[in-house]
Amino acid sequence: MAIGDLPIFDMMKQRLHWLTARQQVLAQNVANSDTPGYAAKDLKELDFGALVKRSGPSLTPVATQGGHIGSPVSGHGNFFRPGQSTGGQVVKKADFETSPSGNSVVLEEQMIKVAETQMDYQTVTGLYSKSLGLIRIALGRS
Repeated sequence: MAIGDLPIFDMMKQRLHWLTARQQVLAQNVANSDTPGYAAKDLKELDFGALVKRSGPSLTPVATQGGHIGSPVSGHGNFFRPGQSTGGQVVKKADFETSPSGNSVVLEEQMIKVAETQMDYQTVTGLYSKSLGLIRIALGRS
C-alpha cells in the first residue's frame, strides 16, 4: 500500500479539491459583483460523516463476556472510491442583500469566505505535511 492510498490522505485530498473548487466559485462571485441579475453562489459543504464511512470498513465491537455493553456502532463495510462525489455542488445562497440591478453579491461576505477557504486550505496542507512527517518518523526516515 502506498502512502497516498491511506484513507486519511484520500480525505485530505478530497477536502483540498473541494476548497479549490470553492475558491473558484467565490472568485466568480467577486468577478461578477457588478453584473446585473447575477446571484451569488457557493458550494455545498462536504459531508464529513460520509467521507469517514467511505474511507474504509468500520469496526464493530464484539461482546466477549456477558458484562460487556453493546455498542450502537455498526460495520457498513463501505469503501471510499476515488472519484466519488463528496459534495462540490454549486448552490445559490439566500439573498440577504440585492442591489437594484438584481445582483446579490456582497463583496465583504465574499472576502470573508475567501479568507476562511484560504485558512482551511492552509490547515489541511499543514495536516498533510505533519502526517507525512509522522510516517517518516515511524519508518525511521526522519
